[in-house]
Amino acid sequence: MDEEIKKGHFIESIIQQDIKNNKNNGSVVTRFPPEPNGYLHIGHAKSICLNFNMAKKFNGKCNLRFDDSNPAKEKQVYIDSIKSTVNWLGFKFDTPLFASDYFDRLYAFAVELIKKDKAYVCSLSAEKIREYRGTLTEPGKNSPYRERSIQENLDLFRQMKNGEFGEGEHTLRAKIDMTSPNINLRDPIIYRVKKASHPRTRDKWCIYPMYDFTHCLSDSLEGITHSLCSLEFEDHRPLYDWIIDALETPCHPQQIEFARMNITYTVLSKRKLQRLVEENHVTGWDDPRLPTLEGMRRRGYTPEAITNFCDMIGVSKKDSRIDMGLLESCLRDDLNERAPRVMGVLKPLKVIIENYPDDRTEELIAKNHPQQEGMGSRTITFSKEIYVEQDDFMEDPPKKFFRLGPGREVRLRYAYLVTCKEVIKDESGTVTQLICTYDPATKGGNAPDGRKVKGTIHWVNANDCMDATVRLYDRLFKDENPEQDKQDFIENLNPDSLETLTSCKLEKSLITAEPEAAFQFERLGYFCLDSKDATKDTPVFNRTVTLRDAWAKLQKG
Repeated sequence: MDEEIKKGHFIESIIQQDIKNNKNNGSVVTRFPPEPNGYLHIGHAKSICLNFNMAKKFNGKCNLRFDDSNPAKEKQVYIDSIKSTVNWLGFKFDTPLFASDYFDRLYAFAVELIKKDKAYVCSLSAEKIREYRGTLTEPGKNSPYRERSIQENLDLFRQMKNGEFGEGEHTLRAKIDMTSPNINLRDPIIYRVKKASHPRTRDKWCIYPMYDFTHCLSDSLEGITHSLCSLEFEDHRPLYDWIIDALETPCHPQQIEFARMNITYTVLSKRKLQRLVEENHVTGWDDPRLPTLEGMRRRGYTPEAITNFCDMIGVSKKDSRIDMGLLESCLRDDLNERAPRVMGVLKPLKVIIENYPDDRTEELIAKNHPQQEGMGSRTITFSKEIYVEQDDFMEDPPKKFFRLGPGREVRLRYAYLVTCKEVIKDESGTVTQLICTYDPATKGGNAPDGRKVKGTIHWVNANDCMDATVRLYDRLFKDENPEQDKQDFIENLNPDSLETLTSCKLEKSLITAEPEAAFQFERLGYFCLDSKDATKDTPVFNRTVTLRDAWAKLQKG
């Protein structure tokens, strides 16, 4: 293999070699085939990026095809969500395709297998089929119905199609080898009776093809050249190839498996995510703590951060667990470039500047981004009463606490140097207010006499700010691997994954904020307006990610 072909990950190398050998006439056609029985999560993003990017890199095409052959679990809302999410990630597709588009042809293929004596109608119960199937160490045994005549099988299969049997009475099975060491080749079921209305075909069908039968033939019918799927389908590849070879379809796609994504501090099993939703551990599939792409989008993740992350982790044959910190680092890198800066006080403490004129409101200029001149600047106001963070004051501060304390001087971002003169408390001893003075000669934060002030804190004008609710999201689970040691993963939930603050004070400029638009609240992190619960009267902001990996420091501490 020459140097040019060695570049890139192993799938890329395979495709390059195929093109070099003029396999498939040098064309590349891939597909992303989700089942519309739930919402996509970050693990799906890896497959989306891989399939669409391989098609793009080699001037090919990627189909979005819905594997909708299990009508009892599939819904239009999932179809709409998947289409929207793929578009949001930045990938374009032609008219979406559906496995249900091929139901007539799949039925004809099944009839063809029967005529070739390569499929039969089995009347064993589901329990008996499992019993006859054998184990990983013991071979299976033939069904007593395996030798039905071709005509009897054709008649029974037609009756199944016509709705003359109930669910579980009969199945159509491929006739392969009940002694095969690969359990997937032990006469797998390829059709079953299921009397459920389909979102697209309604009540036309009461039998539906199984995934292994549907998927390979849909690939073949669409002219897919490289069928990229995760490693759990590696043992299914012989069945994929057997079905296509048995039916002598004109196109034989090449199935190639890659390691699926696993990330620390979360779960990506759709079943487990569903449990989190149904047991109300989260507020829904779009809860910003979930790794669903709708949840991540609502939290403020950008498509660029997600696709950059997928590119960074690469593609391999070996399962591994990716550090959540890497995903958050990709997010910070992206938001640092694009997010304008604003000031917001999440836990407000009022400050009265006693020597500032009572009736004066001053306009100050603040940069929207320290490195991006093209983002311009904005006007903020300053007056006698401001809010600062409660955490930026300590009554008895330690030596390296460079923020407010009795007699201490700090810099107010974009404004002046102020000094704390008096601390006001309520009857319980809680600090409710600070009395400070300001130095009028330090506008902009610099002292003409050259004195050094180490601390700079953010603030908002108490008379010109907006009230808001802010949700501080953290990791949903306490441990790196929530499923370790056979522990119920629910026991691993982080009780501090959400903190809701209801009395926050934010810059007035955020009144015009749009959902998903990112902002850096200076010194606090990246935030966005919630797309679901926020209203003009009651704005709600979500913390997307902190400025630094505070979690890692906490774990080390």
